[in-house]
Amino acid sequence: MSKAESMPKAESAATQKRVHGALVRYRVLAWITGIWLLALVAEMVAKYGFDVDGYGWVGIAHGWIYFVYLIFTVDLSIKARWPLPKLALTAIAGTIPFLSFYFEHIRTREVKSEFNLS
Repeated sequence: MSKAESMPKAESAATQKRVHGALVRYRVLAWITGIWLLALVAEMVAKYGFDVDGYGWVGIAHGWIYFVYLIFTVDLSIKARWPLPKLALTAIAGTIPFLSFYFEHIRTREVKSEFNLS
């Protein structure tokens, strides 16, 4: 039985709405973070592999975007009542190339099935 099925109807609808909003924000930031992380990797390869400078702002942009990703991940984890290890793994996913895309897919599937979201 999912969490949404075990709640009263009014509370369930309100919970589903809150979780859906948090999930959308998380998904958007997971993709943006992943794209900026790939740009950061490209910058590192250019800088240290080919001595190309001038793209120092990519790391700063990714850092701020990752910070917003962390906020939205914590927001979703609170609303979906994730245990701390699940939150930690999802938060760390924004620091490893391609992992944020994978975790976004997995967490979206889990949250949608748990809260009966479409």
